[in-house]
Amino acid sequence: MLKKYKIVLPFFVLLLILSACGDEYEGDFSYEVQDFSYTNQDGEEVSKSELDGNFWVANFIFTNCETVCPPMTSNMAKLQTQLDEAGLDDVRLVSFSVDPENDTPEALKEYGESRNASFDNWDFLTGYEFDEIKKFSINSFKSPLELLPDSDQVMHVTSFFLVSPEGNAIKRYTGTMAAEMEKIVQDLNRYN
Repeated sequence: MLKKYKIVLPFFVLLLILSACGDEYEGDFSYEVQDFSYTNQDGEEVSKSELDGNFWVANFIFTNCETVCPPMTSNMAKLQTQLDEAGLDDVRLVSFSVDPENDTPEALKEYGESRNASFDNWDFLTGYEFDEIKKFSINSFKSPLELLPDSDQVMHVTSFFLVSPEGNAIKRYTGTMAAEMEKIVQDLNRYN
């Protein structure tokens, strides 16, 4: 009887260890995205808990941006099309406004529509103070935000972040480069 336990016990220990591993996705880093509940372009609340369980892609933009935001938003629209063509329709896209004082839900909706966004799986979020989104960006994505002095412009990263179903940012892409959208789709296909 003791021999049976010597043989069976290691098997059960290994099985327990393997079952505890789960489906964690490895990327270039792993930053836990903080909980949030913000307002989208339709005036609806969107929370991190709604996104958990699926991959999502995040970026930071604002509607009065005169430089990098228009191409970033156009690239996100291209990514949305590529995800649809690849059958990756469970991937959500999230654009956080870094100018919440000016970016009302209505302004974000108009901005998204003017850049061919489909709101089926893409949320433009606002409904917080600048200091809150600044802390969120730094803590969740290790990305600084700064108001530029004597200007209505905000310095922010131009990255797109892939967030895993566990709620961790795991990869970064250059949001101003259209070719990077294909890399996102390739990575998502590899993870699925």
